[in-house]
Amino acid sequence: MGKLTTARVRTARHSGRTKAHERLSDGDTLFLQLAPSGAKCWVQVVQVNGRRYTVGLGGHRFVSLAEAREAAFENRRAARRGIAPATRTRGKAAAPTFEEAVAEAIATRSAAWKGDGTADAWRASLALHAYPAIGAMPVGDVTSGHVLDILKPIWTPKRETARRVKRRISAVMRWAVAKGYRADDPAGAAIDAVLPRGGGGAVRHHRALPYGQVAQAVAAVKASGASIGTKVAFEFLVLTAARSGEVRLAAWGEMDMEAGVWTVPAERTKTGREHRVPLSARSLAVLRQAAGRRRGGELAFPGARGGALSHATMRMLLRERGIAASPHGFRSSFRDWAADRTDVPREVVEAALAHKVRNAAEAAYARTDHLERRRALMDAWGAYLSG
Repeated sequence: MGKLTTARVRTARHSGRTKAHERLSDGDTLFLQLAPSGAKCWVQVVQVNGRRYTVGLGGHRFVSLAEAREAAFENRRAARRGIAPATRTRGKAAAPTFEEAVAEAIATRSAAWKGDGTADAWRASLALHAYPAIGAMPVGDVTSGHVLDILKPIWTPKRETARRVKRRISAVMRWAVAKGYRADDPAGAAIDAVLPRGGGGAVRHHRALPYGQVAQAVAAVKASGASIGTKVAFEFLVLTAARSGEVRLAAWGEMDMEAGVWTVPAERTKTGREHRVPLSARSLAVLRQAAGRRRGGELAFPGARGGALSHATMRMLLRERGIAASPHGFRSSFRDWAADRTDVPREVVEAALAHKVRNAAEAAYARTDHLERRRALMDAWGAYLSG
């Protein structure tokens, strides 16, 4: 196909036919490497004294085609003089890409994690926010500037998500330091002073339906042409009043069907604490429907093509059905229903929504998660939606 062009670099995509990286040649030992996650970076393959070297030259967003060609030329000129390029190697083993390092770091830490959802949460958040920029980049080439570019767009509107992404990148980098692939953690304290301080900007309220319209919205979604997986995930989200991310990444290992409890691990909750969700009869029926479609994966509600169901898919489904609410807004509908139609104490409703107790004195006495009282509340909510 000849030399690459700037337009070709910008539009190049992984074919999706394999989970392995693919490469587009620019000639003269230079390649554009394409990762299944969508990440793209420059690599060069040169030979010095009979030994083959694979050199990472940086991500395509940070290194232009012209800059990659210039770096490749310098490496070829050094190779002709018998000088090996800077390959970020340990002995004979080349440093892994960031995406490969994530897999290694997860494997190292997973023994200490409870349930299967934590690893999926790591993969999903890093695939969404980090891989497009640094996924195919050698882990030793990632700088604080790269991490800042990842975090800045989400730091104000999605502060808690950004903090989790930062912690996870930092954990991967500390693994790389321990392995000798790099000398520092570019996601550590050095960038804290650069990131905005404060509570994350103005409060944004999610669009919500009056609770009297929620059953009709669920029926509209069930009658739609969306995939079965999306429809059962949406109904489960409404029935449990859970957050979208908690449902989309819910794993079978978190579900105790016999006890009727879904345990969301601390790693995936907004408060950073484990949250138990009592499952109503209808919630269990939805889970059994999802189990009937299980194809061996750990996710309870995988997307149509495998992997985690995206937030955009659920949001688009509501928009297409003319439902004037966001997925998160159904938590507000549940809260209004509980206040208007039940006599359940406020602290029980707040516990059902996994809200953090703000008042310090009140928090000191919050020794229980009110599981059984919440079970009665969720049963009543399920019955209300069923008419």
